[in-house]
Amino acid sequence: MFIRIVTIFILTLSLIGCATNPVTGRSQFLLISEDQAISASSDAYVKMLAPLDEKGKIDADAEMTARVHRITALLIAQAIQFRPETKDWDWRVKVIDDPETVNAFCMAGGKMAIYSGLILKLDATDDEIAQVMGHEIAHALSAHTAEQMSIALATNLAVTAFAVTRDEPGVALAGASLAAALAIKLPNSRTAESESDEIGILLAARAGFDPNAAVSLWQKMAKNSGSDSEFDFFSTHPAPVKRIETLRKLVPKMMPYYQQKGDRPVYPLQSNLEFSQRTKRSVAAAYNTMEYSTTPDTTLAMLSSTP
Repeated sequence: MFIRIVTIFILTLSLIGCATNPVTGRSQFLLISEDQAISASSDAYVKMLAPLDEKGKIDADAEMTARVHRITALLIAQAIQFRPETKDWDWRVKVIDDPETVNAFCMAGGKMAIYSGLILKLDATDDEIAQVMGHEIAHALSAHTAEQMSIALATNLAVTAFAVTRDEPGVALAGASLAAALAIKLPNSRTAESESDEIGILLAARAGFDPNAAVSLWQKMAKNSGSDSEFDFFSTHPAPVKRIETLRKLVPKMMPYYQQKGDRPVYPLQSNLEFSQRTKRSVAAAYNTMEYSTTPDTTLAMLSSTP
C-alpha cells in the first residue's frame, strides 16, 4: 500500500513540477521555485554559520579569506554573464575553519562556503580553488538547490501521505530552510554533476584560471580520499569513473577563454572592503566590455556535443 501511495505521488508531482534549467535547458523536477529556494537558502545559510561564527570558525584566517574572496569575485562576474539577473543576488562566500573537512557549497542565490580543509589537505592552487568554486556556483546557476529541495519535499509528501492514511498526524513536512540545508548535503545526481563540471570549468577559464586545474584537482581528490580526513565532498559530489577523462577532453576547448587577453571583470563582494560604492555601480559596464568568440549559450551548446 505504501509503495502504491508513493508511486501515485511521484507520478502526480512529476506532472505538476516540471521546469526548465535556466542555463542548460534541461527539464527539471521543481516543486519549489528558484525564488523560494533562494529565500529558504538565505535563512538556512545564516542559521548554519551562526554557531560556527560564535566559535570563531568563520573567516578566521584573514589571508586565506582574502584569497578565496579574490578568486570567487572573478568567478561571480562570469556567472552574471550566463544569467544577468543574478547580478541582483546577494552573493556571499565564507571560509569555515575546519582543517579536517574537505568540502564546499553554493546554495541558491549565491550563498557559498568553503572549508579550510579543502585548501590545506589538497594544497590547492588558486586555479584549483577556482575549479571548486566554479563548480559550486554552477550548481546555483542551474537551480540545483531548488531541484534537490523539490526531491526532498516530494519524499516528505509521500511519507506524510502515508502517515495520514494510517492516522499518524505526527509526521509533518520539514521547514523550507531545513530543506535548503538538506539540499547541500544530499548527493547530487550524475546529470547535475556533469552540468556543473562543464559550466564550472568554463566559468573558471573565462575568469582567467587554468582549465588544466580541473584535472589536477580531481586527481588530488582521488589520491587523498583514502586518508583519515572527512572527505565530505565525495559524499555530496559523486565521482563518476570517467569524470577526470571527461574534464581532460574539455581542456583544449577552454584554453582560448583562459588565454583571452585583457582584464577580467571582478564582482564587488560585500565583504571585500577594497570595493567602493562607485566600483559596484560601474561593474555592470565592465561586464559588457569583455569580448569572446562565443557567448555562454553557444559555448554550452558546444560543450554538450563533446564526445
